[in-house]
Formats: sequence, C-alpha cells, structure tokens
Amino acid sequence: MSLVTRCPVCGTAFRVQSSQLAAQSGTVRCGKCGAVFNGVAALVDEAEERLAFEPSPQLGLFDPGRRPAQGPALASAHALPDFLAAEGGSRRAAWLWRIAALLASLAIAAQIAYRFRAEIAAMAPPARDALHTMCRALRCDVPLPRRPELMSIDSSELQADSRREGLIALNAVIRNRARFAQDYPALELTLTDDNDRPVLRRVLRPRDYLEPSASEDMMRAGIAPAGEAQLRLFLDTGRTRATGYRLYLFYPL
Repeated sequence: MSLVTRCPVCGTAFRVQSSQLAAQSGTVRCGKCGAVFNGVAALVDEAEERLAFEPSPQLGLFDPGRRPAQGPALASAHALPDFLAAEGGSRRAAWLWRIAALLASLAIAAQIAYRFRAEIAAMAPPARDALHTMCRALRCDVPLPRRPELMSIDSSELQADSRREGLIALNAVIRNRARFAQDYPALELTLTDDNDRPVLRRVLRPRDYLEPSASEDMMRAGIAPAGEAQLRLFLDTGRTRATGYRLYLFYPL
C-alpha cells in the first residue's frame, strides 16, 4: 500500500510503502534535507492537497542508517545520541582536569624546591646535584641554609685595650643548633651609654670577623651541624665613650 508522508522540516512529500514504515517503527530520514522524523505521524492525505513529490527512487531515502552528505543538526543528533556525546565530553574534561592538576602539582613542587633548595641540599646531599642542575637553568645558586632561629650567640665579651685608647676587643662564640651546616651570620654590634642609648652601631660581615687566613672553602662549608665559631675582633671606636653594648646576629636579605 502506497502512502504519502511529508518532512516537517523542509515540507517535501514522499511516497512510501507501509512495509518501509514498519521496518523502523515509522522512523525515516528526509532524502532532501536529511531530517529524521516519524513517517507515520507525518502522513498526509494526498487527496486533500496538491503535493510536490521527490522523484524516484525513494527507497534509499527512507533508510535511517543512510547518512546524507550534509545533514542538519537534527540528523547529527540522531546519529550520535546525546548521552553518548555527554559521556565523551565528560571523559575529555576529566582528563584535562587530571593533566592540569598534574602540571599544577609539578609547578608547586618546583617552587618549594627553589625556595628551600638550601635546606634540601643540606639535609639530603644526594639531591644537591639535581638542585645545582636546576639552578644552572634558572641562573641561581645553592647557598648554605640561613635559619637565624637555629643560631645563637653562646657568649660574648667586650674589653677595652689598655695599650691604646679607643680600641676595644670583641670576643664571641656563635653556635649552630641545626642538624645541618649553616652560613656564617652577620653581627650587629651596638655600643650604648649610661642610659642604654646607642652611641655607635656597626654591622660585621663574616669576612670582618673571621680570621684573615679563612679560605673560600671554609666560607662555603659554613658552621658545622651542632658546631660553633669563635671570633675575636678589634674595633676602633675613636673618641666615643660607651659603657655597655648589645650584640645580635642576623642574615641580610
């Protein structure tokens, strides 16, 4: 039995056999615009109006598995169900998130390694070579750790030299309480008057208070773990009259 169905998208009418409609539960594809529609629901009465029919053959046009060269959005949506497209998109998004999280973790690890490179090199000597390689690329160095809270001045004494007016001798012991070697700190010496007001202040760098014979290797080695550095330094205060002093250690920025 020959029936007539009309595409609801482009309005083109087609003759179709009932067996063709029954084969796919009434689902057909328009051979002109490629839209997929229910051919049974779109049946029209040929006697009621004039219809412009597509030329034969018509059989291939009603095969829902046939893909037109250029199909509209409706045909594409039926070719790939929405739930499959959503699943593929979610998987891609999940992989992108995993890659982004991995890159972010690597960036954070690199920042931590750069910030604490001195401590890492001191506590894990096998990592020193890798840190030196990283620093060559970043044009930095791997210095000794500088943790002032783990350094202390165990004892200090300031004496006037009886042989020369205005000359004083500073004796002090700097102790490294860390479990790793540390860089030599700077010292700030402040001379005070009877009212504990500062009258003279001087900053002493390691090269100022270490023995002149101290080698570069000694400077690079720093103060050993749980070790100490003893210093004796002569300073010329000129005509400054001081009765007390304060001594602090710190690491310059």
